[in-house]
Amino acid sequence: MIPLSLPNIAGKEWEYVKQCLDSGWISSAGSFVDRFEVEFAKYLEVEGAISVVNGTSALHIALQLLGVEKNDLVIMPNVTFVASANAISYIGASPLLIDIDQHSWQMDLDLLESFLLTDCKLDSSNTLVHMKTSRKISALMIVHVQGNICDMDRLLAICNEYKLPVLEDAAEALGTKYKGQNAGTLGDIGCFSFNGNKIMSTGGGGMIVSQNSEHIKRAKHLTTTAKRDSLTYFHDEVGYNYRLVNVLAALGVAQLEQLDSFLDSKIDTARFYRDNLKGIGDIGFQLVQDGVESNEWLFTITTSSMQDLLDYLNANGVMSRPFWIPMNQLPMYSDNIYVNKSDISARIHSTALSIPCSTNILQSDLEKVISTIKSFYER
Repeated sequence: MIPLSLPNIAGKEWEYVKQCLDSGWISSAGSFVDRFEVEFAKYLEVEGAISVVNGTSALHIALQLLGVEKNDLVIMPNVTFVASANAISYIGASPLLIDIDQHSWQMDLDLLESFLLTDCKLDSSNTLVHMKTSRKISALMIVHVQGNICDMDRLLAICNEYKLPVLEDAAEALGTKYKGQNAGTLGDIGCFSFNGNKIMSTGGGGMIVSQNSEHIKRAKHLTTTAKRDSLTYFHDEVGYNYRLVNVLAALGVAQLEQLDSFLDSKIDTARFYRDNLKGIGDIGFQLVQDGVESNEWLFTITTSSMQDLLDYLNANGVMSRPFWIPMNQLPMYSDNIYVNKSDISARIHSTALSIPCSTNILQSDLEKVISTIKSFYER
């Protein structure tokens, strides 16, 4: 079976982890935690970075940094991994779902702008309110789905007009750039994931980044159980034990050293697939808009024969997976506000599947993927 997207352990991972084990520094204290944060911030050219146990916890903290509270609404795209919506729910707020663009699969900005104009208003204190429910809309979470990015200039202009802070869920978009600027650094706060299937991995793990030094300082405080004094264990508010441990940060440092080569591999794989699958059956691809340099994280195609092709590939040694189920189709979010005209989310979900694209995938495996797909259409 050709795997979908595996970690690539090809650098100094063993060496750095051994340093942790030899020194005994394997928990949340240790030199690799600080090193990982400093080097990650330097790579993204941001003020600071705080490492955490996973991408979901990064989102949870980021929402609090932006002032999201219980019963608030947070705008987000309807298509993403469920962690994006769950992080909002952890606070007691509710995801307000916007349908996606049929070509880029990112949040539909026409729908967003129309909704804000007709269904919302800024009150006397410049707080955005959803008129029908009288609930405050306290932030917008933009998700860079599959490493792609929407028109961020337009999105940021819209959010500025309506006084909405912007949280970037860049879990899938490390290394992606918009007009030369790194994904995760365009909004108020960015969040990343280092799960096993991401472009670089620490097994688990995540990162919060921002140009705002106050956000960084508070993120560190909240993720270390809000401890003011380590000697007396004085904690001044409800905090979280979310810090990344040293042994995983060591993996992160080693992976970050190889990130550019991982990006090159993903982009080469995407180019190979596009060149060799173009014109096969009714296969289509995600549109990457002008000004976007996608990291091509998880290569995904569309076809009206999605389910049959999915079954065929998995039965013939090519691991494939369907696209995320839209949030409005999940039982816990089925009653949430969902802004759409023709439910593009459902259409994309019913036609999209991801195919193998590990950063260390062999050329022979790429050719097998192509030949297996072609054989499906030639039956």
